[in-house]
Amino acid sequence: MPAPVPPPPPPPSTTDASVPTEQVVSGPGHRLRLTLLMAGACLPILGAVLIAPVLPQMHDHFAAVRGVDVLVPMALTIPALSLALLAPFAGVLVDRLGRKGLLVTATVVYAFLGTAPLWLDSLGAIVASRALVGVAEAAIMTCCTTLLGDYYSGLQRDRYLAMQTMCAAISATAFFVLGGAAGSAGWRTPFWAYAVSLLLAPAMAAFLPRPRSGDRAIQPSPVASEPVAERPFPWRPLVGTCALTVFGAVLFYTLQVEMAFLLDDMGVSNSGVIGLATAITSAAIVAGSATFAKAGRSPQAWLPGAFGLCALGFAVVWLAPDPVVLTIGAVITCLGGGIMLPSLLTLAMSKLDYADRGRGTGLWTGSFFFGQFLCPLVAVALTSAVGTLANAMGVLAVAAAVGTAALGLAARRRRAPAPEPVRQIAG
Repeated sequence: MPAPVPPPPPPPSTTDASVPTEQVVSGPGHRLRLTLLMAGACLPILGAVLIAPVLPQMHDHFAAVRGVDVLVPMALTIPALSLALLAPFAGVLVDRLGRKGLLVTATVVYAFLGTAPLWLDSLGAIVASRALVGVAEAAIMTCCTTLLGDYYSGLQRDRYLAMQTMCAAISATAFFVLGGAAGSAGWRTPFWAYAVSLLLAPAMAAFLPRPRSGDRAIQPSPVASEPVAERPFPWRPLVGTCALTVFGAVLFYTLQVEMAFLLDDMGVSNSGVIGLATAITSAAIVAGSATFAKAGRSPQAWLPGAFGLCALGFAVVWLAPDPVVLTIGAVITCLGGGIMLPSLLTLAMSKLDYADRGRGTGLWTGSFFFGQFLCPLVAVALTSAVGTLANAMGVLAVAAAVGTAALGLAARRRRAPAPEPVRQIAG
């Protein structure tokens, strides 16, 4: 009987992963490991929305401080800017220092920096501490996403990256409610929530295994002994994905940021109604991410449709005659965004090998949060140019439609069969 033929080695990560392979990871520690990574990935969302309901109270408390009108909003937005600028550098540290140790350290630091406003009396010092929170968030987000790529592969990895988007959307709504409830006890009270990371850090240290390039869930590089310094980094394909991610993040966050203002322009000022509309749009993000996770299609196949939904939703918002239709348009846009984000993330991860996964994930994370930071600036600039915020949504509808057409054309070119070679027949 002939000896069995060994299976061929896995293809290098630079090939097109349009049909990811399934390598299911299970075991007693699997669910706990996944829960810890999902909880860690929600920490940057905590920083983004937790204190939003207490900003007016902060403004009143520091009303005598020069520049309060700028500094108080910066306390909310500056962590995202720090995360955007520093996530690529965090990715370099992830690859050089290791994922697990950096994650545990950053999670502990996050707790101390996040709770700093509890005892700081200077508004400038509070803003500085918030900037440092963004540094810790950059490390946490990059490490958690990188570890998902290390532990899992194929369709299972795609599902869990989509689950990360779902958890972020759900946690954003929960943290907003938590911040509002805690804010009734004073503007400092919501900052106590940052201390929860002190519970996560020891659990991460105890239950997250240290990944190795030879693990079965990690696709090894073509030459395992090749030094990291000599390994070519996939700059060209990753830069295109990151640029698309910046654009996608602007589309994704614009309606979440501007929804209250759009409703206010229509005469809706009741905070309960605005909160209900926000919750509905958050549910649409979850539905979009769940659709991506369950369908099992490649990210390239999803992207044209996801951007198309965003274009349609923005157009509906632009032309909406009443708040109900406006909310429907926001739901359509957020449904597309829920599909778009995991598609972009899995597309970026498919281009990365183990040795450069941290750097690549850091670049993608920085691109995403840079788009989040740009979002209100883009809305202000467009509103100034076209007269109203609703018309600005129309401009974004056109931009998303152009992106849809470009992505559809690229997908069509990938599916086109290669031309038959011309053979010359000697006469």
